[in-house]
Amino acid sequence: MYDDPAITLVIDGPLAVATLARAPVNAVDDAWLARLDQVLDAVERTDTVACLLLRSSERAFCAGADLALMRSRFSSAEGRAKMVPFVREMQRVYARLERLPQVTLAEIGGPALGGGLELALSCDLRVAAEDAKLGLPEARLGLLPGAGGTQRLTRIVGEALAKRMILHAEVLDGREAAALGVVHWVVPAGELAARARALAAEITALPPAALAACKRCIAAAVEGEDGYEAEVQGTAALLATTETQRRVREFLEKRR
Repeated sequence: MYDDPAITLVIDGPLAVATLARAPVNAVDDAWLARLDQVLDAVERTDTVACLLLRSSERAFCAGADLALMRSRFSSAEGRAKMVPFVREMQRVYARLERLPQVTLAEIGGPALGGGLELALSCDLRVAAEDAKLGLPEARLGLLPGAGGTQRLTRIVGEALAKRMILHAEVLDGREAAALGVVHWVVPAGELAARARALAAEITALPPAALAACKRCIAAAVEGEDGYEAEVQGTAALLATTETQRRVREFLEKRR
């Protein structure tokens, strides 16, 4: 277990659980980003982990940038200039989360707004409570979702729906988010933790190497690379592993 007041990490075999625990709403500041980076370090170097479950112990999943940080920096031109490298660092850490070889699952039980939704969008999969609130309302403040929100939301739901949410500063509940494809599953709040754990268990039953190879091929499709060649190379690498050989052999024997 990796303890930190901001984010705790527990690795149990193929499952890693990162719990966002910065009271009261998991506001993002420099120290919180640095801790998330440390968590990703630990997960990435643990080859046996197949799934990272990202959840919150607070009333919000993540409410975005820390208001105290914004107040301290927006009062002067020098302070406002410091917000630019802060946004760059959010982009960097969230992109690292997105690129993890492990499957990442966000369990959204409370508000995921601004940088909080951008964090969830960096995960491969999302499950939300029906009454969770999700949105990128930065335009209300004369800002934009700069931690990857305009890019990832557009890739996930398409241009039309991304424009609806961002240009309308719209906040959705969990049901609406599922209907629009922002999240993959929606459940009553009381069932969220169990559903997230069940999904994680289904994912961790799959071989980590196969999951990582699938992620690489999907990323190639999204990024316009030669995904067909990635599929061939990934297939060759997996066929050489004892785990794949065992699973295919058992499958074929059952079909005799």
